[in-house]
Amino acid sequence: MSNETKTSTYLNHLPAVFHDDPFLGRFLLAFETILSQSSPDQPPALEALIAQSHTYLKPLASGDDVARAPQPFLPWLAGWVALTLREDWEEEVQRKFIREVVTLYRQRGTKAGLKRLLHIYLGDHVPITIYDDEADFGFDPPAHFFQVEITVNDRDPSALRRKQQMAQAIIDQEKPAHTFYALQIVVPTMRLLSEELAAQLGGERLILGVNTLLGTRNTLL
Repeated sequence: MSNETKTSTYLNHLPAVFHDDPFLGRFLLAFETILSQSSPDQPPALEALIAQSHTYLKPLASGDDVARAPQPFLPWLAGWVALTLREDWEEEVQRKFIREVVTLYRQRGTKAGLKRLLHIYLGDHVPITIYDDEADFGFDPPAHFFQVEITVNDRDPSALRRKQQMAQAIIDQEKPAHTFYALQIVVPTMRLLSEELAAQLGGERLILGVNTLLGTRNTLL
């Protein structure tokens, strides 16, 4: 059916006397296209947007519901929870901060709150330890001093530098004003893996005596 003869289904909502009016059918078709109809090459219709308006308040999907706030909406949503998003955060990191920041406001200035903020940015799998008393250090530390130790497996120098700078920015913002700290980034230089774990991780395998040396070896010339 051509556009000239196609009429709006909105005619079905009018009294029967209007159903055969061709001009009215074409006139209402413009409103139906904007309000109800949508196609892959056109923006979503207003009814579809309104039906999904609740997802604009969801930074992350949950359960079987994959709908969530669109990326351009995140800065506005962050403003609702008094959060300023950094441009160098990845989108998923921004979404996690928006979802958890209100809860973390109650833990601001605590070890648990700082550790969780670092985990949001670096990932839950990254080992993070915060030392702040004599039992942790093994000696009597200066007053109001703490140390943050983060173990990362990233070998790329630029990526390591970004993570260190971001971790430092988070600590500077969240620590109590009267405290000072040291940040230690630990990078494992050698890992001993089982065959099963090596198969899961993939990549080049290190074999002692073949392509890996432990210690030194003297060679007589």
